[in-house]
Amino acid sequence: MALSKKPVNGMKDILPREEEIRDYVTGIIKETYRSFGFTPIETPCMENIANLSNKQGGENEKLIFKVLKRGEKLHLDTAQTEEDIVDYGMRYDLTVPLSRFYANHANDLPKPFKALQIGNVWRAEHTQRGRFRQFTQCDIDILGEPSNLAEIELILATTTCIGRIGFKNFEIRINERRILKAMASYAGFPESDYDEIFITLDKMDKIGLDGVAEKLKEDYDDAVVDKYLELFESLSDKKDLVDGVDYLLAALGSFLDEEVARSLKEIATVVNEAKEADFTLVFDPTLVRGMSYYTGTIFEIAIPEFGGSCGGGGRYDKMVGGFTGQDTPACGFSIGFERIIMLLLESDFQVPGSGRKVAYLVEKKYPVQKLVSVIKQARKAREAGDQVLLVRMNKNKRFQKEQLAAEEYEEFVEFYNRDESDSSAF
Repeated sequence: MALSKKPVNGMKDILPREEEIRDYVTGIIKETYRSFGFTPIETPCMENIANLSNKQGGENEKLIFKVLKRGEKLHLDTAQTEEDIVDYGMRYDLTVPLSRFYANHANDLPKPFKALQIGNVWRAEHTQRGRFRQFTQCDIDILGEPSNLAEIELILATTTCIGRIGFKNFEIRINERRILKAMASYAGFPESDYDEIFITLDKMDKIGLDGVAEKLKEDYDDAVVDKYLELFESLSDKKDLVDGVDYLLAALGSFLDEEVARSLKEIATVVNEAKEADFTLVFDPTLVRGMSYYTGTIFEIAIPEFGGSCGGGGRYDKMVGGFTGQDTPACGFSIGFERIIMLLLESDFQVPGSGRKVAYLVEKKYPVQKLVSVIKQARKAREAGDQVLLVRMNKNKRFQKEQLAAEEYEEFVEFYNRDESDSSAF
């Protein structure tokens, strides 16, 4: 079998310039989230397949990279079902592993526990701009806090982080799963079908209101669908969270719990008064989030330079209970790391405060003692804040410099074995 120099489809090699930006952004994320009291943890890249296929991961459960049993446990010749040959899977997000982690270590962790995770996840999906099969997620979660203080802290921490990276005028779109259910109940949909209805609603930005109506009318009475979608039409000009929630309180009556409305309005008030970054909190009643494990508030990041979501999260109070038998309040927010990096690369972002990039080109037959002196010179330059690359001089020096210039080296110092002069800068 011939070797292939290309990475696996949907995965990529990361070149030096991108890696420099990724490292810089990761540093800001860690520093910002730690300042809000979040503690770094790490979980394995693989989970038991039962944990990943528990009907809470929505469409992502169809995208799991499944791992074959190994060695003597694998019996392909007698296997009749997938369960006979698969026992693990690559994690498709960081929330499921975190829930298992917390269930396993809860007695050793503070309450509430504020977790920070940065790690790769895998989904076997169609690749497109900003979407890969292997990608990095950056998650913060608060476990053990039942009040909306969790949502407030998550939104403020994440928006502060996005702002410090350099983004302005972005949006945090917010909704509530219980609002989605109240609207569906008011219209007359059966509760058993809510998840399927929400999956269709989630396509609103792609197929529009008419497209959603057409899809729903394939399975439901026209009057029910029309009553449902009239709510969204009425809310189209109510982007302010307080205005939107007040309208629904009046329209839905007893279908919407007043406590849900009160909590959302509190979140809006505190976030808008205390925010550091330049963003707008926007009520989006069509926001669903694909994971069926969400139980309350849900939110997404929308950055003008990118058409889709650049992160999101929400409350998932039932997930930990799947491991322990006892529900635990939980809420999380994930930054769309890969899309953030893509936007920075496309804008020709320059990492600040990284010092000059200087290349020392040393003649191949340069004497050892003189080389020691060059290395000491490089050390002093590094101590002064410069990035110094020490390399042997190629025969085609011009091409070598062009390559280094493409890597943003701005100064070249050449070292020759000459009596009259040992170095020259260009």
